[in-house]
Amino acid sequence: MARKCEVCGKGPQVGNQVTIRGKKKYLGGVGTKITGITKRTFKPNLQRVNVVTAGGSNKSQLVCTQCIRSGGVKKIVRVAPFKLPVGAAKA
Repeated sequence: MARKCEVCGKGPQVGNQVTIRGKKKYLGGVGTKITGITKRTFKPNLQRVNVVTAGGSNKSQLVCTQCIRSGGVKKIVRVAPFKLPVGAAKA
C-alpha cells in the first residue's frame, strides 16, 4: 500500500536538497556557495483517522492534514461536547 492520502491522493514528491555554506554578504561575508545538490523526497503529513463514511459506517483512513483541516473528512465524535444545563444561573 502506497503512503498517499485516501481523500485527495497526495503522495510523496521528489525534489532537491541544496547544501549551502558561507556567510551572506549583507552579514559581512563574501557570499554563500552551493556545495552540493542531492535528490530527496518530500513526504505528505499523513495521519490515521477514524472517519464516518458516506454510508454511515466507521472506517480508519490515512488522510493528509490539509484534508483534515479543510473539512474533507468527517471524524468520529466519541464523546459529546460539554453543554451547560438549560436552567443554569449566571453568577
